[in-house]
Amino acid sequence: MRYVYLIRSVRKPKQTYIGITGNVKRRLQDHNSGDSPHTSKYRPWKLVAAIAFADEDRALAFEHYLKTGSGRAFAKRHFW
Repeated sequence: MRYVYLIRSVRKPKQTYIGITGNVKRRLQDHNSGDSPHTSKYRPWKLVAAIAFADEDRALAFEHYLKTGSGRAFAKRHFW
């Protein structure tokens, strides 16, 4: 399984991040421990949503969509 996950900074709630992983719990720990340079300065993070996909190509396509203009609007309406 591949997961597209959305996280939000606890200290700075306007900061959000969208990613893909095979292990959501471990990846959230990575973000919160500072192992990810893109998210380390906005720690701690909380999980907002994780969407599971059996097919990795579909997961990658959905992650890519969420990072487009219309995908950001979709995420804002449904997740943030």
